Amino acid sequence: MALNLTEKSSSDRLRVGECLVVLSSREVHLPGTRKTPRLTPKSVGVLLALARRPGQVVTREELFADVWPDTMPTNDVLTQAVTQLRKAFAFTEAGEGTSYIETIAKTGYRLLAPVAWESSPELAAVDAPAAAGLAAVHASVTPEQDATRGRHRRLRRHVLMLIGIVLLLSTVVMGWLLWGRAAPVPQDATVADGNRVLGSPARPYRLITATEDAEVNPSLSPDGALVVFARERDNSSSLWIQSVGNATATPLLVTPAGATDRFPVWSPDGRSIAFARFLPQGDCEVLVVSATGTGLRRVTRCDGTDMLSFDWAPDGGSLLFGSMTGRYASRGIRSLNLASGRWSSLQYTMGADDFDYAPSYSADGRKIGFVRNPQVGDMWMMDADGSNAQRLTNDAAEIRGWSWLGSDEMVFGRRIDSESRLYRLDVATRMLRDMGIDNAQSPSVSRGGGNLVFMRSQFQSGLFRIPLGASRAPPQRLFASSARDGQPIVSPDGTQLAFTSDRSGAFALWWARLNEPASLQLIEGMRPEARQPMDWAADGRHLLVTGRDADGAPGIYEVAPEEGHWVKLAVPVREPLQAVYGAAADNLLVVERGDDERMALTLFDRSQQPWKRLASLEGVSQVRYDRAGQRILFTRLANGGLWQVAPDLAAGSIKPVHAELPSRWRYRTWAVAANGAVEYQDISRDCSSRLTAIAGDGTSQCLDPTRFSAGNGLSLAPDGSAVFIALGLTDSTDIGIMRVPHRAPRRVMGLAKWLSP
Repeated sequence: MALNLTEKSSSDRLRVGECLVVLSSREVHLPGTRKTPRLTPKSVGVLLALARRPGQVVTREELFADVWPDTMPTNDVLTQAVTQLRKAFAFTEAGEGTSYIETIAKTGYRLLAPVAWESSPELAAVDAPAAAGLAAVHASVTPEQDATRGRHRRLRRHVLMLIGIVLLLSTVVMGWLLWGRAAPVPQDATVADGNRVLGSPARPYRLITATEDAEVNPSLSPDGALVVFARERDNSSSLWIQSVGNATATPLLVTPAGATDRFPVWSPDGRSIAFARFLPQGDCEVLVVSATGTGLRRVTRCDGTDMLSFDWAPDGGSLLFGSMTGRYASRGIRSLNLASGRWSSLQYTMGADDFDYAPSYSADGRKIGFVRNPQVGDMWMMDADGSNAQRLTNDAAEIRGWSWLGSDEMVFGRRIDSESRLYRLDVATRMLRDMGIDNAQSPSVSRGGGNLVFMRSQFQSGLFRIPLGASRAPPQRLFASSARDGQPIVSPDGTQLAFTSDRSGAFALWWARLNEPASLQLIEGMRPEARQPMDWAADGRHLLVTGRDADGAPGIYEVAPEEGHWVKLAVPVREPLQAVYGAAADNLLVVERGDDERMALTLFDRSQQPWKRLASLEGVSQVRYDRAGQRILFTRLANGGLWQVAPDLAAGSIKPVHAELPSRWRYRTWAVAANGAVEYQDISRDCSSRLTAIAGDGTSQCLDPTRFSAGNGLSLAPDGSAVFIALGLTDSTDIGIMRVPHRAPRRVMGLAKWLSP
């Protein structure tokens, strides 16, 4: 008999085998026993579900749908309900509850005992017709109808589960969107009520120096309260110290006459400062002095030629040095114990041409960050023992100072177009973010104070034609503007000049005829690269320019400047950095950085498609072609000096031109005249911009005693009678300070920052 339990109101007494179950009290009455077990409501529900189909298997899913329709229970709750039923029925003469309820493995349960409704005592007076009608109702429910109701219950349960999952996923997605969304645009703090001006918007930093001198190389004390820096005046430099407020700076110590003090670095305990002193004879020494300016002592000698870098170890007992040049040259990063004076080299992997610069320990002392080849380099990091060296950026950029932000972030200065900007780098995700500070470099972060200082330089430069040799004609200012003009390249016939400038508000390529100032025009649609020189074709009709596209990818562009047209060349290299015309009409020389991150000079024949590689020379940082001497001149990435090689790059034709000049850092400030003269521009003690012949008689001429060159290129008149150069007109260099901004949300696999990386 099938039971319709939805219509059981005629009785709450269910006979199950020998047992009588009173549903209202949930009691199980057994004949001949005094103990009356009581069931839980869910156990009663399971019993009723089994009683609907006595002798038939009822699956677990059907029981869940009937007894727990709006929840998602586990198998344990069903097992507990069946166990309680079996214990209650175990008081029968059979003595075993399993004789009433059978378990069907991996499926469900079956009620074996016969079941029947019994009339309640209070319903004994029910007339026979009513009883017969009730029986008819019970009999009218067929097994097919009962199965249909079970399917409906299961379907409802599955729909409710699906709705719950959808709601949970939508909650997670909404939380991610709200957490990672950009901060709301604040109201304009310079305008009140939309109709009254309040003032200028606040900068994220403030300047703590504002003198006529140039303040450079700032270093912040560990507590963020004091800053020590180098103050440059009349081609000399001394160390000064002041609080991070706008208090007056005081000299840290007296610099001897003729010497120059630079690169101060605070010790981890804030008691000492290490710095470099450059001596008149070209030597240098690294010194340590107390923060009060007393107890000066020398820790090592060095060579004053190029690119000295060092920092303190976390325990303050040693100094960590980058690669060194000159008489005390050393490849790679090494440590100097201050107590014993002993050196120990760090064992790690580096290429033959690599120069590792500015090493520094992370805040927790577990990592060492450094710059590899800062002229055209990237940020690197390795474990403190030298293992696991890895590149963090992939820009081949000119890095201008850097510092740790805690133990998992860096901040560094990078030249971009005509200025240097600050960027922060997440070392785990390799994510770069512009900090929104222009004209900034040389950052320094306090270990515990949360402050960041940096050098802010507002440099304005102009183009000049300066006669060379015995001529005493005054310098001639070209195409005057109030912007940054640089990289002047004169055409082979001496009539045209191409240069880069931000005079239009955006960094761009410009061209003009020297005797026609009104011919000055902007070459639209392309963005030149500031660090690499351009190169004229022999006929003066075309110009090779290194540039970047809208996505920042480097490329080589061939420009017809007079027509204002250009085309991007299909150079078959991953990262072209410079290109010059070769000896043959279809030959191009390309300085490239390959897949192995190594620099090389490659000779291409572009008359074939794809271009054919004819020869290659590794370790080249910059190149010029000397048409008069039928030779290729180049500088190397690994060390200073100038070399020459035959136009076909034959290895046996490589010869040195000068052993030291250009220096490694000033590898761009040299030029070749049409007559084969090679001139190099640098700085001397009594001249801010000096030109020296490095292929010839070695004569030297001071171009300007007080104004520095822009440092990114110059060119010579075809006959060598004049130099075209960008000189600084104003250079306001001060120290800025700001609080270290909070890090933007870090996302891992698309989730918000609250997930641990």
